[in-house]
Amino acid sequence: MVHASLSGTGVAPELVRDALLAALGPEGTLIVPAFTPENSDTSRAYRETVAGLSGPEAAEYRRGMPPFEPDATACPTMGALAECVRSTPGAVRSAHPQTSLAGLGARAGKLLRRHPLRSHLGRLSPMARLYRADAQILLLRVGFEVCSAFHYAEYLMRPRPSRRTYRCVVGEKGNWVEYRDLELDDSDFGEIGSRLPRPLLAETEWASETVVLCGMRDVVGDAKRQMSRYRRALA
Repeated sequence: MVHASLSGTGVAPELVRDALLAALGPEGTLIVPAFTPENSDTSRAYRETVAGLSGPEAAEYRRGMPPFEPDATACPTMGALAECVRSTPGAVRSAHPQTSLAGLGARAGKLLRRHPLRSHLGRLSPMARLYRADAQILLLRVGFEVCSAFHYAEYLMRPRPSRRTYRCVVGEKGNWVEYRDLELDDSDFGEIGSRLPRPLLAETEWASETVVLCGMRDVVGDAKRQMSRYRRALA
C-alpha cells in the first residue's frame, strides 16, 4: 500500500510504478489510494471549492458535478503515482465512490473485489483485507498524516467514533446517494505517526525526503491504542 509524492523529483510515475512492481515480483500486489472527495458535497474538498461562491453559483456547481465512474474517474488529489496506477491497463479499482483503492498485481482482484458504500475503510472494505493480509505500507516522500490505514484503526476503537451522513454523485449527473458511516478524522495522523515505536519502522531517504516502510498490522494496532487512549479523553 503506497502513498507517494513525486513532486520535485523529475521522475515519471511510470518509472516508480514499474520499479515497485519489479521489487514486489510476480506474486506481489501494488495498492494505492484512489480517493475522490471531489464528487461529494460533504467533503472538505467540496467546502474549499465553493467557499468563495455565491449561493446560486454553489448550487450551479453542485448540479454540474460529475458522477463517480470506477473505470474512468481520476483521483487527482492522490498524486501522480496513484493516478498512474489507477489508469494503467489491467488495473483493478474498488467500487466505493469516495474512498476507492486501485491496484496492480497477483491479488488485486481478490483484495479489491468488494467495497460497500457504508464502509469507507472499515471491516467490509479492502482496507480490512489488506490488514488481515498484513500488507506493508510504503510512505514515499510523505508523512503519516496521509496514512489512510490509520482510518482502519478508527473502526477498531472502542467505543467507536460517532457516525455522520455522507453524500456523493454516482452513475449519472444529478444522481445523489446518501449513506452513513463513521466520522473519519485524519487531523492527528501525523502526531500518531511521530509516536510510533521506531523499531516498527524502516526508514531511508530518496530525493531529499524520508521514505518509511512498515507493517500495517503493527502500526494500525499502535494507532488504535493511541486513539483509544487520548481521543476518548478529549471527547
